[in-house]
Amino acid sequence: MFTLQILVNGVVLGCLYACIAAGFSLVWGVLNVINLMHGSFIVLGSYLAWGAYNSLGFSPWVTLAIAAPLFYAAGYLVQRGLLNRVIAAPVLVTLTLTFGLDLILNNAMLLGFKADYRRLILEPALGTIQMGSVVVPVDRLVAMGFALVLTGALYLILRKSKVGRAIIAVRLDRDAATLMGVNVKSTYAAAFGLGAAMAGCAGVLLALIFPISPLSATPYLGKAFVVCVLGGLGSVPGAVVGGLVLGLVESFGAMAFGPEHAVTLSFALLILFLIFRPQGLLGKRGFE
Repeated sequence: MFTLQILVNGVVLGCLYACIAAGFSLVWGVLNVINLMHGSFIVLGSYLAWGAYNSLGFSPWVTLAIAAPLFYAAGYLVQRGLLNRVIAAPVLVTLTLTFGLDLILNNAMLLGFKADYRRLILEPALGTIQMGSVVVPVDRLVAMGFALVLTGALYLILRKSKVGRAIIAVRLDRDAATLMGVNVKSTYAAAFGLGAAMAGCAGVLLALIFPISPLSATPYLGKAFVVCVLGGLGSVPGAVVGGLVLGLVESFGAMAFGPEHAVTLSFALLILFLIFRPQGLLGKRGFE
């Protein structure tokens, strides 16, 4: 029965990892930009949830409705104003630019919030649900549900909306999309904005579970990398599958080898996939 508890914990964690990675995978797959600001966007979303709850009394569910448009607008402006100027340059140029922007953002958070860890504690607490020997905190279940809803919403946007079809068209063939009247610059900015919105919303959900600190940005970015490689670059369903795989590997790995080795196991899995299946589990050219 202890194994069932570990399985449930892994699934909950995996759904949150999927939400973390979906936006990162979108930006990398469409713009060919490795957005090193992604982890800092997640942490900033956590601080937004923490500040809104403690200062204004807004629940994290209300903060999600604030974070989504706010981070979308920030991402859109960053791409149109800065990244778009070097979007056609080699990937090392955009990597260096996002690295510099991440340093500025992360150090600004360190200056404003210090490196101390903070916690978002709901009052009253939501309690737990017990099913036999399996105990799951309600806040984790709610966070998992919202993570799946957000990831599903991103999938539907890409499949059903006009901007989503434009993003897919640019991903498949930028030149052909341009000839068909697609505004590539706006489409790139929209894709980056969606990636930033997913990161900010993921940060709001993670604030319910994990301590908040600017030092968490790098680990979150590492999770996004691993999930993208496991699931397949540019695939939203791949992000879900990759997130679940990573969550289960870390949970069972922590049980077998100790929690201090969970990250080591995840990156060992990353290396194996890069060697034997670099396209990931569901990766293929273009979106589904």
